[in-house]
Parts: sequence; C-alpha cells; structure tokens
Amino acid sequence: MTATPTLALEVLRAPRVHRADAAFVVSLGVVALMTLAAVFAPWIAPYDPDQVDLSAVYSGPTAAHWLGTDALGRDLLSRMIFGARTALLGPLIVVVSSTILGILLGLLAGWRGGWIDAVLGRVFDVVFAFPALLIAIMAVALFGKGLVAPVIAMSIAYAPFVARLTRSLVTSERSRPYVSAYRVQGFSGGWIATRRVLPNVTPIVGAQSTLNFGYVLAELAALSFLGLGVQAPTADWGAMINEAQAGLLGGHFLPAIVPAVAVVIVVVAVNVIGEEVSDRIGGGIPA
Repeated sequence: MTATPTLALEVLRAPRVHRADAAFVVSLGVVALMTLAAVFAPWIAPYDPDQVDLSAVYSGPTAAHWLGTDALGRDLLSRMIFGARTALLGPLIVVVSSTILGILLGLLAGWRGGWIDAVLGRVFDVVFAFPALLIAIMAVALFGKGLVAPVIAMSIAYAPFVARLTRSLVTSERSRPYVSAYRVQGFSGGWIATRRVLPNVTPIVGAQSTLNFGYVLAELAALSFLGLGVQAPTADWGAMINEAQAGLLGGHFLPAIVPAVAVVIVVVAVNVIGEEVSDRIGGGIPA
C-alpha cells in the first residue's frame, strides 16, 4: 500500500533534483568563465581597456565593439574583462581572510569555552552591530579610497559570521565519543582540536563561507559605484556603473546595464553554488 505513494513522491522530486543539478552546472560555468576572463584578460581582451576613441563615443554593439563603447569611446567588452579582475579578486581575498580568521576564533571559543568564549562572544556582538558596508566606508574615511582598506575592513566584518558557525560546530564535536577516546589515549586538547576536530568542521564552514562571496562582491561594487572603492581609470564593474550615469540621461543605457547585469549574474551563480555545496555536504547552520 505504501509503494505507490513513495513512487509518486520520487517522481515529483526528480524534476527538482534535475533542475538543481542544471542550475549548479550552469553556475559553475559562469564562475569559471568569469575567472578565466580575469586571469587571461591581457590576452583575450580585444582592446586596451583605457584606450580612448572620441570618434566612437557611445557606439552601439558592432563587429568592432561587441558590447559598444562608453562616454570616452572605450571598448566595453575589454573593460568588462579587465574589470572582472578587481570584481573577483577583492571578494576572494575577503572570503579567504574572514574564513581563516573566523575558523581560528571559532575554534578557540568553541573548544576552550568559559571566559574566552564569553569575551569573544561579546566582541562578535559588537562587530555584528555594524553592517559590513558601513565598516568599509569608515575604513575608507580613515585610510583613503581604493580597494585595500575596504577589503581589510570587510575581512574583519565577516569573520564573526564564520566564527559563530565554527564555534557551534566545534561545541557539538567536542562532546562526541571520538574526542573522549583521544583524551583517554593521552592526546593533548590542542592536538585533538587542530588535527581531528578542525578537519571535520572545515568543509561545512567553507561551504557556508562561499555564500559570503556574492554579498562581498555586491558591497565592493557598491563602494566603487559611490566612488570610494576602485578609482578611475581602472576598469571595475562598480566604477563602470558610476561612470555611465551621465549617459543615462541621453538614452545610453548599455554602459550601465552591462556591468550591472554581470554583478547580478555572478552573485546569483555564487549563491547557487554555495547552497548546493552546503546541501551536498549535509551542512547548514546548526540550531
């Protein structure tokens, strides 16, 4: 009697699985394509991204300029390819730095507990009180415009997210039988934490940290749009949207739409990858 309902549920579930797999593969392809474009930009870009051609100002898509040109006649495709470098490098540094820092702090808090856990918990609460974008703007105000200050500030701002997840996982792992077995054998607490507990929680934390990449990319692009991040004439997707504002009044939408769409596509692709990897690992934020 239960075979038919079970079969029906599997049939209904199958299309969702296929759609998820397809979205995951497409997202991987998008991120891989953007990464390759950033790495090989000097070889694949058809023009110098800073090459000005006043005779081709606001040119639409043509055989010579596939995505058209901007207000200075610069090739949009070339600037998009070179802009992928700053657009992807900044979030990558933030995610790697915040993940390493967060894992170390979370491991310390979750393993030692006591007053160390309490103090770190209050520090995390203070950092949580300020949005990452606000902390980045404060860093720019103190240390000047550019990519370095916002990247350092956001690495600090995102570390508590990783630390809290790591702490929760480590606290759960600490009570497992294998930890007690190692203690009985005479292994030190530091050895157990770094050599056995840490490898068990790192994949889950890494999968969750992947989701931060998209958020950081959007926030760094917003900083560049506000004129606080990457500075002209360096090609950057957020800065390109800022530079294209003047052309909007004249009906020249492509210079603004192209980098904006690129930001959206990459953010969505990274989120899909992060969620799929988290599901496959069987992770998620513990209750």
